Amino acid sequence: MWIALAILSALCLGAYDIFKKISVAGNNVLVVLFFNTLFSALLMSPVIIAGLWAGNYGLGNTVSGHMLIVLKSFIVLSSWLLGYFGIKHLPLTIVGPVNAARPVIVLVGALIIFGERLNWMQWTGIALGFVSLYFISRIGGREGFSLKESRWLWFSIGATFMGAVSALYDKFLLRFYEPLEVQAWYSFYQLLIMGATIAVLLKVKGSSVPFRWSWAIPFISIFLTVADIAYFYSLSIDGSMIAVVSMIRRGSVIVSFLYGVTVLREKNIRLKLVDLSVLLVGLAFLVVGSR
Repeated sequence: MWIALAILSALCLGAYDIFKKISVAGNNVLVVLFFNTLFSALLMSPVIIAGLWAGNYGLGNTVSGHMLIVLKSFIVLSSWLLGYFGIKHLPLTIVGPVNAARPVIVLVGALIIFGERLNWMQWTGIALGFVSLYFISRIGGREGFSLKESRWLWFSIGATFMGAVSALYDKFLLRFYEPLEVQAWYSFYQLLIMGATIAVLLKVKGSSVPFRWSWAIPFISIFLTVADIAYFYSLSIDGSMIAVVSMIRRGSVIVSFLYGVTVLREKNIRLKLVDLSVLLVGLAFLVVGSR
């Protein structure tokens, strides 16, 4: 069951990346991100309202519990900020493979934090993951997005790293709290943090990029919320493995990659397919080695 939920999460994440790309094209990234946090909080608000109505303030009714979720909100928002700017300026066929390398970081983190031991297949998967990252950076160089020349590629890598930190932190949080509870409260705190951030930035610096409403924006939140709920419940099931769940979720790259190829007509597709194949083989090694 937890594998099926991880697959559902992957499909929704692929759609999430597509609608995110559509929404930020020529648009104000900060405002789009604010609306994402707003709609996500609204979608999850019934969970908080139902709890408050029953006299439950959530997260064990403790300040420390809420502080743990506030930290989760900061981690996720940092990943989103970097990722939104990255996906605005980079082709999906570059962003997708970079994001899909997240399980490599998660597995190394699981090794250090949770004491998970690696076998030769997992080490092979990690090695192929790093080869893929190097290869995609070289391909990006052909399009003006090399590590030396493009800060946006670094933004995308930074988003991937912070996303891995979030995944590891989730495994810790779900030892103590219910998935929907975590999802609802971190969505609420993200809205508060992002609202305050955008208010300060727009007041101090103003906005050089105008905001344009798009009906693709609400779909970012819808697909992300479904993806996260499926993800949290997958991790909460006994016997689930964070490394495997994270790897399956990265299969979302196939959905966004196909969109970049067929709709956006992005460049250097053959080379990127080779890179994607290397990455998927690496992920396969990680999955099989994690059984």
